[in-house]
Amino acid sequence: MNRTPEPTADASLAMDAYARRIATRLTEASSELPYDITERLRAARMQALERRRRPAAAHATRPAVQDAVVHLGGGAAALGGGGGREGGTWWRALVSAVPLTALLAGLVFINISQDETLAAEMAEVDTALLADDLPPSAYADPGFVQYLRASGQNP
Repeated sequence: MNRTPEPTADASLAMDAYARRIATRLTEASSELPYDITERLRAARMQALERRRRPAAAHATRPAVQDAVVHLGGGAAALGGGGGREGGTWWRALVSAVPLTALLAGLVFINISQDETLAAEMAEVDTALLADDLPPSAYADPGFVQYLRASGQNP
């Protein structure tokens, strides 16, 4: 069984010093941030400190996967774990399927629209060919295409 070795006391002190330097620089830079962002950061710090204070056994009993919930506030959206069980998984699956259904409907609509446009363009060319004085075999002649290019007309 592979185990990662425990850090030595010197390595642990060096990591703590490095973490303190980063925290100091982040604290200095946070004075330039808007109020709503600083409040969200403060709340995140409090949650992190609370998690660190809990014993390791409490972390082992928590499930590894949590439901995701989007919290809206202050003009920004944040993705967080949903602890509550309001609404079943079928409801979340249904809500998640709505954008996928809209995407598929949009792709089908685009496909149908492009098919109709292509058919209309082909019908227009066919109508021009049949209404013209020249026989259709003249358009297949390479010399006729050269003649059209030289005279400045579009084939």
